[in-house]
Amino acid sequence: MTEPSTPTGPADATESPLVRAARSVAALLPRWGEWKPAAGAPAADLLAGLIVALVALPLALGFGISSGLGAAAGLTTAVIAGAVAAVFGGSRFQVSGPTGAMTVVLVPIVAQHGPTGVLAVGLIAGVVLVVLAFAGVGRAVRYMPAPVIEGFTAGIAVVIALQQVPSALGITGAAGEKVWQSAADAVHRFAQAPSVLTPATALAVAGVILVGGRYLPRVPFSLIAVAAATLMAQLFRLDIARIGAIPAGFAAPTLSFLHLGELTSLIAPALAVAALAALESLLSATAADSMAVGARHNPDRELFGQGLANIAAPLFGGVPATGAIARTAVNVRSGARTRLAALTHALILAAIVYLAAGLVADIPLAALAGVLLATTVRMVETASILAITRATRADTIVMVATFLVTVVFDLVTAVAVGVGFAAILALRAVAQSARIEQVPLETDDHLVEEHDLLREHIVAYRIDGPLFFAAAHRFLLELADVSEVKVVILRMSRVTAIDATGAIVLKDVITKLEHRHITVLISGAKPEHLRPLKALGVFTTTDSDHRHLFDTTPRAIAYARQLVLPEHQYTSTTNEDRS
Repeated sequence: MTEPSTPTGPADATESPLVRAARSVAALLPRWGEWKPAAGAPAADLLAGLIVALVALPLALGFGISSGLGAAAGLTTAVIAGAVAAVFGGSRFQVSGPTGAMTVVLVPIVAQHGPTGVLAVGLIAGVVLVVLAFAGVGRAVRYMPAPVIEGFTAGIAVVIALQQVPSALGITGAAGEKVWQSAADAVHRFAQAPSVLTPATALAVAGVILVGGRYLPRVPFSLIAVAAATLMAQLFRLDIARIGAIPAGFAAPTLSFLHLGELTSLIAPALAVAALAALESLLSATAADSMAVGARHNPDRELFGQGLANIAAPLFGGVPATGAIARTAVNVRSGARTRLAALTHALILAAIVYLAAGLVADIPLAALAGVLLATTVRMVETASILAITRATRADTIVMVATFLVTVVFDLVTAVAVGVGFAAILALRAVAQSARIEQVPLETDDHLVEEHDLLREHIVAYRIDGPLFFAAAHRFLLELADVSEVKVVILRMSRVTAIDATGAIVLKDVITKLEHRHITVLISGAKPEHLRPLKALGVFTTTDSDHRHLFDTTPRAIAYARQLVLPEHQYTSTTNEDRS
């Protein structure tokens, strides 16, 4: 009997495609129940939203500048994307906006395609995320290996820190395609004409944030440090680079940045942006679940919300956004209960844009560089990294490879390399766990002479573990040495998996042994393992009736006795057994 469908349950087989599509859309849309607790008691969420906004303001400005589109673009992203993702996302704690990881990806896109190219890339990436949400891809992040995540995060931290080196040293126009190249150029130019003021400002801001945050984590020291640096620069008229004027409001939504002739060249960077947005947002939502009791996000809906956020932000001049791990953590630790906290954070930032744009213009760039340097230090979980290095050599290799590729190349390549390394090492470990060993011949026969005769002509092997491509050829080599017997019994009850390569190698083994006039019997094979064996012709033409396939080993031994014992001896033994 078919289970009746529900708004969030499995679709009825009799439903039309239109009804199923409507159900899929409905499952991704907001519900009143998510907002009802906030309507009854909004105080905790409003306070948490205020705290997050104070933390997010300097980060939004800094990441906007680092991306190459300016402080206004960072603020616009934090407001527009932050509000849309708060309403439509799959986590009630997630805070979205511009992030350092995304900035790393955007810098080369700005260099190659310009600011309008970044806006178009963000829009295309948003559409891709929505498609991924409907395809149910969100749940795949749970299979991301921990060493890849740790290496990826540590690599991002180093890249963000390298991005801040020119601003922290007061160097503009540092040359280099990669961040480490531009950082090296900035250091070289600074060494030729050193100045204490700018690096001292950056280090002082970073120091206040790290030291203050250690002892008073709920106090927004990033905002306090930036405000103090700005006040000092104004009072003493310090010669230090500032953000400069930003619009006192948001631009009207437009699609003028979208040029159809350039879309083909933007597909690849858009896919990279979408991949990073999905990965970082889902990791952030997972981290929020671990920090809050009883919280569980909807991964597909989170992709849907991030997709809509990235579609909306470029219309107003914002850069691509993702879920922000640091701001989400602040949101949870500040006592947020519902989505109202993340929405409040976006609304407060919007108020700052309209009411305090003039004050923002006077913030020193070095102060924002200090904020981001402090952020990179907080990103790296030293305890987790040390734990992984102590775990296994394979985990260490995966983490280090991911880290190095992140720093030297780019983030998406790093994740691909890390997952590839992890998969190869995992397959190697699984292949090593598979083994084949000769086992004693089990027989209930009580005649010593017959038992000795059976041992001379029948040998049994037990296969343990998976028989797949990584272990199959070792299996073939071990069985190739079998000789001076008439029957080989392969006991397969402990086989956990068989792939096409394993089945083909098994077929080769049987063929080679039969050419040497050795009969092969298979016992204990599971039904799901018989399907690939039959499909790939493991059973030869001389065995078309599958008479060499047995459900138990004793039956296989009984058949083998018929083959190797003299007919009169077997008959005599059988009669004795029956009596």
